[in-house]
Amino acid sequence: MLRILILAIGLSASLAAVAQLVRSIPVEARRAQIEHVEGTAIRMSGKKMQLSSGAQIRDTSNRIIQPTAVPPRVLVKYTLDTEGSVHRVWILTQQEAAQRDKAR
Repeated sequence: MLRILILAIGLSASLAAVAQLVRSIPVEARRAQIEHVEGTAIRMSGKKMQLSSGAQIRDTSNRIIQPTAVPPRVLVKYTLDTEGSVHRVWILTQQEAAQRDKAR
């Protein structure tokens, strides 16, 4: 029983590490500070915007979170859908935030 528990803990730690490695933010993603307003309304660096239908916000551990769980004015990168709504958002880790944006 103890072996199974240790194996399960080791496996879950490995999966968390793999999730971190797989995280890839598109080069075209824009940098901004995000703030949840209400419902699907957000502010990106002071500009009021809407989340798209099916939008995803990922925390620093690459987990999908609800808009209400976003810390205020946290640094993110985001992409838009074809309608101009915010479609994908990645809350940046300290390491990601320190990296310079690649030229588009």
